[in-house]
Amino acid sequence: MVGRLILILGDQLSDDLSALREADPARDTIVMAEVMGEAAYVPHHPKKIAFLFAAMRKFAARLEGQGWRVLYTRLDDPENTQSIPGELIRRASETGAVEVLATEPGEFRLIAALEDCPIPVHLFPDDRFLCSHAEFDAWAEGRKELRMEWFYREMRRKTGLLMQGDKPEGGKWNYDHDNRKPAPGEITFDGPMRFAPDETVEEVLALVEERFAGNFGTLRPFWFATDRDGAVAALGHFIANALPRFGDYQDAMLDENRFLYHSVISMYLNAGLLHWREICAAAEAAYRANEAPLNAVEGFIRQIIGWREYMRGIYFHEGPGYTSMNALGHDRKLPDFYWTGDTDMRCLSRAIEQTRDEAYAHHIQRLMITGNFALLAGIDPHQVHEWYLAVYADAFEWVEAPNVIGMSQFADGGIVGSKPYVSGGNYIHKMSDYCKKCAYEIGDKSGDKACPYNYLYWAFLYRHRENFGRNPRMAQMYRTWMRMSEDKRKATLDSAEAFLGRLDRGARV
Repeated sequence: MVGRLILILGDQLSDDLSALREADPARDTIVMAEVMGEAAYVPHHPKKIAFLFAAMRKFAARLEGQGWRVLYTRLDDPENTQSIPGELIRRASETGAVEVLATEPGEFRLIAALEDCPIPVHLFPDDRFLCSHAEFDAWAEGRKELRMEWFYREMRRKTGLLMQGDKPEGGKWNYDHDNRKPAPGEITFDGPMRFAPDETVEEVLALVEERFAGNFGTLRPFWFATDRDGAVAALGHFIANALPRFGDYQDAMLDENRFLYHSVISMYLNAGLLHWREICAAAEAAYRANEAPLNAVEGFIRQIIGWREYMRGIYFHEGPGYTSMNALGHDRKLPDFYWTGDTDMRCLSRAIEQTRDEAYAHHIQRLMITGNFALLAGIDPHQVHEWYLAVYADAFEWVEAPNVIGMSQFADGGIVGSKPYVSGGNYIHKMSDYCKKCAYEIGDKSGDKACPYNYLYWAFLYRHRENFGRNPRMAQMYRTWMRMSEDKRKATLDSAEAFLGRLDRGARV
């Protein structure tokens, strides 16, 4: 009997992959490939490319050690067709295989490519997730609002995580109110675990330096784990050393500290080196052993079985057109400084510089710094989406797109959020120390030296008053606007218009 091809993608580096369970190592052949079609459809950060290529090579070696036959294509292989369907066709010709087994990709673009492949590709559900597509669709059916909080509670009940019978641990489902403290004077965590590049990683780094030298992002120093053992060690490092204070300061930002108490394990989870269940179990065990407080553990688990699962559910529930949504009609070009960090707005420059150097920024930097500015300035949400997809090591479309199109840019018209996540400079000032070194004055509300977030915030509300004027969660802000004097309102709108004019001309802002 002719064997089959088993396709494994770069974010499917898991021993328990559904396609592997359907395969027979005695007759089937695994296909893995580094291709430009995946590495360059957006200009991915060099660290992201290096992480995935190195992890893929090590996972292929792991499978070979388990007795599998693996046909692995390196990016610089002269026979490389540079696309996933092309490599499947080539390997089928070599082996005589007439069908492919694959676990469903996390992006509609690649699902469509496999469906159009001349060789039949049988897709199996990606059951590494807690919530299946059918389960999410059933939860969403008939609901007027698809709010994450209600979904999260269902996932808590399903898993039993932090539950006492049918009641939440501590009597509350959500301890977010306790997790909004500004950064403390001293951070006692030295950051995520770092790994020295081995021979495999060094080979990949040299390849990435050669082929992706023009991409946004600093490749070296490279410190990510690139195999399961390293990812497990990184998780243990976070649980033991940072989780106890993660909750209190998860929304805080510091000019001179890029990681605070964050785990920085999302790229390992999203690539398949870690499983959601083992992460959540480790966090819950720390709580049960009185080694981490409930607010920290609940907040951490919520990000994984709440937000992460919810975002995937939204992506597949809404379908391929989701990334093209633009409910607010925003069409301004993404400013060049998103690729350089060359702006006088300290918070933006520091978040972008961190992104350039680490392929990482935490959720508040993404939502309330880079995302908030893009929304206030009316940037085309699809361009914002593609920027986030390109620059972060943990970004795959199934998780990135709903976070950006929905939560960050409100381009889905309220599917994800009941109101846009916008703020003036005061929020940034409260949660960070960026403003201390900024060229703009946080206390000024209009004029050339005023913090641009201040007047852009009010101009955004004014511009979209028909959209949000009747939103009960925003009514107070519109009442505040109407209580301002006519001169103050005019100065605010004039300042916003002048700033956006400079932005459109490409002047430094």
